[in-house]
Amino acid sequence: MRRLFPVTEETAAPASAGGPEAEGAAAAQAAPAHAENREWSLAELAAAYAYPEPAQGAPRPWLRANMVSSLDGAAQHEGRSQPISSATDMRIFGTLRALADVVVVGAETVRQEGYRPARVRTEFAGARKAAGQGPVPAIAVVTASLELDFTLPLFTSPLVPTMILTGAAAAPDRIAAAERAGAQVLIAGEGMGVEPARAVQALAGLGHTRLLTEGGPRLLGQLIAAEVLDELCLTLSPTLTAGSAQRIAGGPSVAVPHRFTLASLLEEDGFLFGRYRRS
Repeated sequence: MRRLFPVTEETAAPASAGGPEAEGAAAAQAAPAHAENREWSLAELAAAYAYPEPAQGAPRPWLRANMVSSLDGAAQHEGRSQPISSATDMRIFGTLRALADVVVVGAETVRQEGYRPARVRTEFAGARKAAGQGPVPAIAVVTASLELDFTLPLFTSPLVPTMILTGAAAAPDRIAAAERAGAQVLIAGEGMGVEPARAVQALAGLGHTRLLTEGGPRLLGQLIAAEVLDELCLTLSPTLTAGSAQRIAGGPSVAVPHRFTLASLLEEDGFLFGRYRRS
């Protein structure tokens, strides 16, 4: 992996007075380790994707999304993201989870991707303890209907209770079923659905300010429309899928496109790993 942006002394080799050929040779000799295409350690990935330092006083929640897209805009192939992912993309996926307090995910993604509880990553255990975090991030499922299989490991064997984010009008019997399964139900909307801003505040009210969403596209579209998304971590996969797969965000279009700023860009084997922050 190599860093393409921001350009630092680690990514930019010194110029040479001997013309383009001499400059290229000098760059090859002088380029430091980070400029080479090598595997980064988990500690380096964690530093590259660290959450912003909280301001003094009550910490502000920070919601980032992590998504992957093919070159032609597909977020999935045959209903799953794995076919357009890579081993390094999955290492970043695991790192982002290890940094988060809570992983927010839509119910349809839970069903399609076969979601399981987050697992302990021994490499991050010390850092999580020092940051006042539990051993793993909780999974928070956004669902209006609560039509979920509560016999799945996500509910029967998590290290920390799985959360359910739903609306006040959700069916009482489904809420009761979720609670019997050990899930923590949080009301984050007046009607059937979940209001994104209320969901963020409900999690922050429990002390969870480092938030990560892994989609799916409909949930990400709702978060974008509600203007609660602070950061997008986007993997651009060097693949083409054609077909009619969803984009990374769905739902109604926003009135004015939301502008994000490139914060960093990494590359490995043709995959681009970008971080974009709300302008």
